Amino acid sequence: MIVVTGGAGFIGANLLAGLEARLSSPLVCVDRMGTGDKWRNIAKRNLHDLVRPEDLPAFLAANKGRIETIFHMGANSSTTETDVDEIVRSNVRATLDLWDWCSGAGVPFIYASSAATYGDGRFGFVDDPSPAALAKLAPLNPYGWSKHFVDRRIAATLADPKAKRPRQHVGLKFFNVYGPNEYHKGAQRSVVHQIYPYAAKGAPFELFRSHKPGVPDGGQKRDFIWVGDTVDAMLWLQANPQISGLFNLGTGKARTFLDLAACVYREAGTEPNIAWRDTPETMRDKYQYLTEASTTRLRQAGYTKPFTELEEGVRRYVRNHLAATDPYL
Repeated sequence: MIVVTGGAGFIGANLLAGLEARLSSPLVCVDRMGTGDKWRNIAKRNLHDLVRPEDLPAFLAANKGRIETIFHMGANSSTTETDVDEIVRSNVRATLDLWDWCSGAGVPFIYASSAATYGDGRFGFVDDPSPAALAKLAPLNPYGWSKHFVDRRIAATLADPKAKRPRQHVGLKFFNVYGPNEYHKGAQRSVVHQIYPYAAKGAPFELFRSHKPGVPDGGQKRDFIWVGDTVDAMLWLQANPQISGLFNLGTGKARTFLDLAACVYREAGTEPNIAWRDTPETMRDKYQYLTEASTTRLRQAGYTKPFTELEEGVRRYVRNHLAATDPYL
């Protein structure tokens, strides 16, 4: 069986759909549903089991020998979370405990890191996994720090030839992922989803003004990646267990927020209608003006599938999901 933590979340739910479509292994979703519509993210899946995060240790103990791979997508992904103890519990401790379990059981472990580990990008966006390179990075918020903490701890472990490790170990620094089944994420939804209701009515949508000389309003750039591309990469990695390491998961091509907004309005059948608001002062010193993944290491590892262009990804998202009666995958 294959275990996906955070399986009812955005990327986890898309991963479960991809696994169901391409593999025959029983699928186990580890997550909490809460009281909203998050359950709909997995309502169409044929799952073997649904496990609460607090019950996962007992589940793993009872099923040792049956588990093929653990995909660890579960996390507190809020970049504005201020409860650092909660971040440590959800993002650091849970990940390292699963690393230890997979190391002892010989189970492949593929986990979610984040582009937030790069901070303001002053040291670039190269996924160098060496302890020395990782030590230079300075995340800007507790979420990014928690992911970076795990990356550094794993790098230190791998530097010790006597230390146990999973049979396959992959960390993925996700960049700006967008696509279906993110509807429960509130303020953490992709900008595509946030813009669409305004674009559908032709109403103005407010983007942040630039507060950096040389960068025009709306000229801030992100490496936007279609969620289906992240699933394809994860399934390829699972199918190639000889490959381990820390990899960026972005397109390698940054686009502006104005580009993104224009795509959404165009697919909604309306003209772009952009208004501006100041970036909140509490965010200004933590705001990233550019993220752009280096994809060299992933390509050198053998992954050759092209990434979806922004225009095509937005087209799929709007036409097949946001404008559909049933937006769920």
